[in-house]
Amino acid sequence: MDKNVEVVVVGGGYGGVTAANRLARRDGVSVTLVNPRPEFVSRIRLHQLVTGSDDAVEGFGEVLGGNVRLVVDSATRIDAAERRVSLAGGDPLSYDYLVYAVGSGAADPGVPGAAEFAHWVSDLEGAERLRSALDAAPASASVTVVGAGPTGLETAAELAETGRKVTLVCGSVLGPSLHARVRRPVARRLARLGVTVLEGPGAQVTEVTGEGVRLGDGREVPGAVTIWTAGFRVPDLAARSGLRTDSAGRLLTDTTLTSVDDERIVAAGDAGVMPDHPFRMSCQAAVQLGPAAADTILRRIAGKTPAPVRMFFAGQCLSLGRKEGVTQFSYPNDKVNALSISGRTGAGVKEIACRFTLNKLVSGARKASSRPARVSPGDTTGRTTPSDARPAA
Repeated sequence: MDKNVEVVVVGGGYGGVTAANRLARRDGVSVTLVNPRPEFVSRIRLHQLVTGSDDAVEGFGEVLGGNVRLVVDSATRIDAAERRVSLAGGDPLSYDYLVYAVGSGAADPGVPGAAEFAHWVSDLEGAERLRSALDAAPASASVTVVGAGPTGLETAAELAETGRKVTLVCGSVLGPSLHARVRRPVARRLARLGVTVLEGPGAQVTEVTGEGVRLGDGREVPGAVTIWTAGFRVPDLAARSGLRTDSAGRLLTDTTLTSVDDERIVAAGDAGVMPDHPFRMSCQAAVQLGPAAADTILRRIAGKTPAPVRMFFAGQCLSLGRKEGVTQFSYPNDKVNALSISGRTGAGVKEIACRFTLNKLVSGARKASSRPARVSPGDTTGRTTPSDARPAA
C-alpha cells in the first residue's frame, strides 16, 4: 500500500461500527466515523428504555476501536465526484472510500393525525419522548400500540408487564413475520399479560387523534398514548446526493454492496439494498453487512476483486416482557419454519442474543485498537465533537 487510504463511515449503528472496526485493523487505512449522536444506540433494547429496564446506549469508547476517529455531526451531502462528505456542523471530510451506513427509522404512515399524535420507538429520541409521555400519563391510562411486527410485540408486552392497559392493533394478522405455529405462544403470552389484540380485515388504523385511534371498520379505540411501530424508512442522504436508490430510498448496490453509481461507495445495513438479493432490515443483517462492506473495500485497496456477500439468518428473537420470550427459527435464507423456543427459555435466548451482539462489537473494538492509532495533527484524542453538531431528526 503506497499511501494512507482514508475511509469515511457515515452512520454509527451496528453496520457502521462493525465496518469501521474491521477497516481500522488494517495498516495504512485511516477510518473516520460520522454519527449524529455521541453514543452508540442499542436499537434492540429501545423498547426497554421505554419502561426503564435498560438505557439502550453504550459509549463509543466501548464499541469503537481506538484507531477510529469519531466525528459527532450529521452528514448532509455526499459529493461522489469530489469524494467529499458535507457536514451540518463542521468542515467537509474527504475520502478515498465511503461506507454508507445511515440506518433506518420510523416511516411516515401517511395516516391523518399520526405525525401529530403518535409516538415512535425506532430511535433514541423517539423512545425518550415516548417514555416522557408515559411518565406524564396516569398509570391507569390505556396505551395503544399500532403494528404487530417484532417492535410492536416487544413494546406491547414490555408495557403490559409493568401493569399498563395495552391494546395492540395488528392490522391483518398478529406477528406477520412469524410462522403460524409460532404465533400461538405469542398470543398466549399477550393474553396472560392482559393485552387486547385487534386483528383482521377491519383492524387498520385510518386516523390518530389525541384520544386514541379510529379503525377501518369504524371502531374507535381510546388511548392516552399511541405508539406507532409499523414500517421503517431510511434517510434520504443518498437520493439528495444524486445516487440511485430504490422506491424506499435505499442505496442501490450490486452483490458486493457497492453502489451501482460509484465503486468507492459501499453500503452496510438497512440503508442499502441488493435488488436481486433483498434482505430483511435487522440487527442480524447489519452485523453481517458491516464486515462484508469492509472486506469489499479492503479487497479493492489490495487490487483484488470483491466477493459477493453471503447472508445467513438463524431466526428472530423476541422478548415478551422481562420474564418470557419467543425465538422463531428460520432457514439460512431467512424463511421461517415451525421451530421455536418460548417461555422463560425464549426470554433467556433473547437476552443471550442481545449480549452476544454487544460483545461482538466490543471484541471488534479491541481488535481495532491493537495497532497504534493514527492521530491527525492537532488532534490528541482521535475523537471530535463539533460544538454545533446536532442529532438527527
